[in-house]
Amino acid sequence: MSATIEKQSNPVYPIMVAIGICHLINDTMQAVIPAMFPLLERDLGLTFTQLGMISFVLNIFASLLQPAVGFMTDKKPFPYALPIGMVSSFIGLSLLILSGQYWMILVSVIFLGIGSAIFHPEGSRVSFMAAGNKRGLAQSIYQVGGNSGQALAPLLSAFLILPFGMNGVAYILIFTSIGIFLLTKISMWYKRQLDAEKKSNIKKVLVSSLPPLTKNQVKMALTVLLLLIFARSFYVTNITNFYVFYLIEQYGMSVERGQLFIFVFMAFGVVGTFFGGPLSDRFGRKNIILLSVIAPIPFCLALPFIPLPAVLLFLIIIGMLIMISFTVTVVYAQELVPSKIGTMAGLTIGVAFGMGAIGSIVIGKLIDEMGIHFTMNAVSVLTLLLFVAFLLPRDQVRKAN
Repeated sequence: MSATIEKQSNPVYPIMVAIGICHLINDTMQAVIPAMFPLLERDLGLTFTQLGMISFVLNIFASLLQPAVGFMTDKKPFPYALPIGMVSSFIGLSLLILSGQYWMILVSVIFLGIGSAIFHPEGSRVSFMAAGNKRGLAQSIYQVGGNSGQALAPLLSAFLILPFGMNGVAYILIFTSIGIFLLTKISMWYKRQLDAEKKSNIKKVLVSSLPPLTKNQVKMALTVLLLLIFARSFYVTNITNFYVFYLIEQYGMSVERGQLFIFVFMAFGVVGTFFGGPLSDRFGRKNIILLSVIAPIPFCLALPFIPLPAVLLFLIIIGMLIMISFTVTVVYAQELVPSKIGTMAGLTIGVAFGMGAIGSIVIGKLIDEMGIHFTMNAVSVLTLLLFVAFLLPRDQVRKAN
């Protein structure tokens, strides 16, 4: 029987940064879809419900497959799944460029969703393997890459897609090719690590900072964590996919200026994501989750009612605070079930995608049926659900080495 210990190795920073860059490229491809919404509404006359369905199909494939991929690779790691996943996304983006009808767009986003589902659990595993004793930092670098890619959506819309249409989307294929090359190199390193573990008969696993918990306590904690991810993802989806239309109707903004406001929200979300991991290493996972999900609630509730000069400030505060927990919830889930690194990454990130998928179609339907003002207010009230964070078990704050 092989020995099982936690190897407190030094961080492998080149791999940590490389997988973060690949995460940026992967999520930039996903970001093309919401970035195209104003174009699709303008040129193809799609309804908000149809736009929500496009986002639903993309995210539901990513969310449903991610835990399954994580579970399978926990049992039998497959290093070269990483470039294969990005090849699927490359195919999806190529089909998107050629599509001129609603059903073709749906087919293309299926390939993008599959590629994302394959990439995320294995990317998170590579981040863990390269982390050494900097687990929170490694996960932050990884997630900052992804959130940066998502944050590019409004800029892509304003400066690439709206002016140039599908020709603008084609430029992203160049970066996708770079991502496939980098992931092939990372997969070689990944395979060498697995071979080294096999030869040494020592398996690297995560040692949890949480106290011993019963199975029922773990299940309850995971339920609370998934409720947090649900509420956070629903709210963030509302802002990133549909708030631009509220800015246009309520404040008379142009599409381009509205997209810049959304970019600021997402850019400060990237800042929050980066600091979340290191802060949780220093001050504890639960403490940082509480800060992230409780502090922005008053700003979320007030956002639909404030005058335009305050909107940008509120978006900065909400974006930065609410996304601090993005990294931490992944690490917290992995520490709840330390023997299932890939499964927990796939579950938490997959649920985030899934709630984004459900949120897109529900919010789109609400806007069509009830109007955009009612919908913005309703989604803001949903953030009160974030108070369940107090029910999470408290972890131990580790002393710095």
